[in-house]
Amino acid sequence: GTRIIYDRKFLLDRRNSPMAKTPPCHLPNIPGVTSPGEAGEEPKADSNSLNNQEGKPSMGDDAQFEMDI
Repeated sequence: GTRIIYDRKFLLDRRNSPMAKTPPCHLPNIPGVTSPGEAGEEPKADSNSLNNQEGKPSMGDDAQFEMDI
């Protein structure tokens, strides 16, 4: 096949293109990811994942990294 190679100057010139400043048309609306989030909005963490990280690791993690010294 044919390989297309772009030089740095060409790519930097395309950065200022109006098409580069508009998002693709079929993206889902995800606040903070594909659209700007609200100013006072903080990311919400799953309470279960926080509890698992603060507590003891699961049995599988203990067995995997357990060493006799």
